[in-house]
Amino acid sequence: MAWDTAKTRQLLLDAAVGEFAEHGPQGARVDRVATKAGVNKERIYQYFGGKQQLFGAVLTQELEKLAAAVPLDAGLAADPGEYAGRVFDYHSAHPHFVRLLHWEGLQAGDDQVAAEAQRAVHYADKVAALTAAQHAGTLGDAIPPAELLYAVIALAGWWFSTPQLARMIMAGAADDSPRTRREALVRLVRKLTT
Repeated sequence: MAWDTAKTRQLLLDAAVGEFAEHGPQGARVDRVATKAGVNKERIYQYFGGKQQLFGAVLTQELEKLAAAVPLDAGLAADPGEYAGRVFDYHSAHPHFVRLLHWEGLQAGDDQVAAEAQRAVHYADKVAALTAAQHAGTLGDAIPPAELLYAVIALAGWWFSTPQLARMIMAGAADDSPRTRREALVRLVRKLTT
């Protein structure tokens, strides 16, 4: 019987997402990933090289999912508030993603990160879309495009990065719900861009 390499690789990646989100790259255990995937842990070394490379593959996969789910096209470049809202929606449905990025930041510092060159190109494309919207006059130009993109990503993700702060700060709000948080985010980003 032929071994389905692609399926086995995907089983390992899917199992590793939760393991790395919960424990980070240092605390994650390849034996737990293998057990959850129902695969011999030697396959991790065969397909990925080791735990760090598996973490990089997980990040790359999850970043590609976000990019595909929430592209910054010309329409959204003209309305970064709605783009921020869609990123918020993605994080609501995939709360592990922000945790993975935080683990990466805690581990990597200023060192090279997984697929950094490809990721930089991806972000450069987003900056270019915002630049084009500013040049077309469909987006205000008070904030440079790269700074705006960083602010949008930070504002959209911070609700999920520090939920304890959101809970404490919003404790007195009349209506604190995912819907009102999203509305506040969209409103805030639109204020930044008008």
